[in-house]
Amino acid sequence: MSCVHYKFSSKLNYDTVTFDGLHISLCDLKRQIMGREKLKAADCDLQITNAQTKEEYTDDNALIPKNSSVIVRRIPIGGVKATSKTYVISRTEPVTGTSKAVCKNTISHFFLHTALNFKQCKYFLYDFVLYR
Repeated sequence: MSCVHYKFSSKLNYDTVTFDGLHISLCDLKRQIMGREKLKAADCDLQITNAQTKEEYTDDNALIPKNSSVIVRRIPIGGVKATSKTYVISRTEPVTGTSKAVCKNTISHFFLHTALNFKQCKYFLYDFVLYR
């Protein structure tokens, strides 16, 4: 029996996948890892990288030699989606005064534009006015 050692990038220890032969295809390796880790193919895909050479295996027919060590990362099926929200931080008044005031002003603009709800915004404004 031959084996390939794999670990997820967030883990410390390697696990082992066993197979017959000198090589295992990338597709078969992914299938075995997903089965062992109880991952669903509909939820994510796996990015496999050689631990020694840092070469990323992209072709499903690529052959991975026995006794190799690989790093596994879960990735979304459709790739990484860009966010539809755009945050613009703008300043209309000229920059004057100390850097502390500029920093507070910039932070206040940021939080005003990105506050999740009115309550967060209200408490932030209260602290901003109180400690200014």
